[in-house]
Amino acid sequence: MPLGTRGERAAARWLQRRGLRILARNFRVGRDEIDLIAREGDVLVFIEVKTRARGNPAEAVDLNKQRKLARAGAKFAHRFEVDQVPQRFDVVAVVWSRRREENGDPPEMVHHRHAFVPNESMNV
Repeated sequence: MPLGTRGERAAARWLQRRGLRILARNFRVGRDEIDLIAREGDVLVFIEVKTRARGNPAEAVDLNKQRKLARAGAKFAHRFEVDQVPQRFDVVAVVWSRRREENGDPPEMVHHRHAFVPNESMNV
């Protein structure tokens, strides 16, 4: 199983243990995709999971990626008629080194809540 897929699965379990309810995985619309969509209380949370063997995976969520996530989030909200529900965009950075994996240790995870806020310049 690819590292990214393992990271997404581990992140989903980790988030659930912290009280988020996973509603959808790998929501795709056109070329845009959101890894996880969850609820935390009254808030709809769109989550990008970035997994790497080292470094800071969150750095990969650049402005172009943010635009794609914002577009997919808007389409999800419209399709499921939750446009008026409070929303936020998070990033979960997963670092899963080969040594941690070989030792059976869980990956390191950092949850960046409110990682970015979509705006008009993103052409959502």
